[in-house]
Parts: sequence; structure tokens; C-alpha cells
Amino acid sequence: MTTTEYVYEQAVDGFGTIRLARVDPGRDAELLHGWVGEERARFWGMRETTVEDVREVYAHLDSLTTHHAFLVYRDDVPVALFQTYEPGADRVGECYDVRPGDIGVHLLIAPTDAPERGFSTHLVSALVSYALEGRERIVAEPDAANGKAIALLERSGFEAGPEVVLPEVVLPEVHIAEKRARLLFLTR
Repeated sequence: MTTTEYVYEQAVDGFGTIRLARVDPGRDAELLHGWVGEERARFWGMRETTVEDVREVYAHLDSLTTHHAFLVYRDDVPVALFQTYEPGADRVGECYDVRPGDIGVHLLIAPTDAPERGFSTHLVSALVSYALEGRERIVAEPDAANGKAIALLERSGFEAGPEVVLPEVVLPEVHIAEKRARLLFLTR
């Protein structure tokens, strides 16, 4: 049995301890497949994938030095998928003026049968603290039709930027469809 190695830990009063571990494609593909396959995760763009597809996507992501995927734990229970990336090495970099010190983020909160008031806000706060370590500004680019994600980010201090069209990406290892997105920024 392997132990999970955490790259970040933050205790949040009244909420629990948030920990981040790099996604291990072999270990985590089945769990992530269950999350991205749900209707609520339609904006993630992976509803039709197989477990093997998810494993391949995250193996590719793991091979990059500019993009990172983390499984987020709350008191040792996986609760979210969090991805960070260098905007200049991503399609979003074609849609705004990237500054030194920018970091991009994606967040998928795990499904739950017992929604908790304030859960998302506490989680985003801890993840923002991690993302801003050594950085000046976070950019997020949720689907423009994802009102829940946009509202959560705005409640968390992000300022809405323009609506943009992220270009399609077609590579041998990955295909990402064009996406209408809302840019949101949080500056230190």
C-alpha cells in the first residue's frame, strides 16, 4: 500500500485540514472518472470519457512541467480536483495579456450527498492561498454558462474580466474543444 504524499497542507478553523497531493493517474483515474462523468461536471468536458481516457489525460498532464493536477483532501477524504497551470503555456494565454507571476487554475468539487453550507468558500480560500504562494495573480476561466462557478469565484474575491473564446487544441495526446469562457482574476 502506498502512502499519499501531500504537497500542501492548511488547517482551516471550523472546517478541517485541507491537503493537496499530486494526481497519480494510475491510482486516481477511477475516482476522477466518477466525478467528471456526472451531469454536474458537464463543463469539465469529460462526461463521455472512459477510465482509461481519464488515466491517459492525467498521465499526459503529469508529463508537463507547466500544468499540475492535485487531488484535494479534507481531513483525508478526497473532495476536489484542483489544477494549476502557466497561462503562457496554455490556450488561455492567447486570450489576455499574461503577466509575470500569473497562475491559472481549474477546480472541480467532488459530488456529495450531503451539501455543507460554506464548504466551497472555505475550500476555495485554502486553494487560493496555495496558488498565490510566490505568485501575483490567479486567472480562472470557467465556461461562460457556468453561473455557479462564476458566482463562487466572485464571492471568493475574483473580479470578472471579459468573456473570451478559448481556441480548440488538437494534439496527438489531447483534444480540447473550443470554449466560451469568462475570465476572472484575483490579484495578491
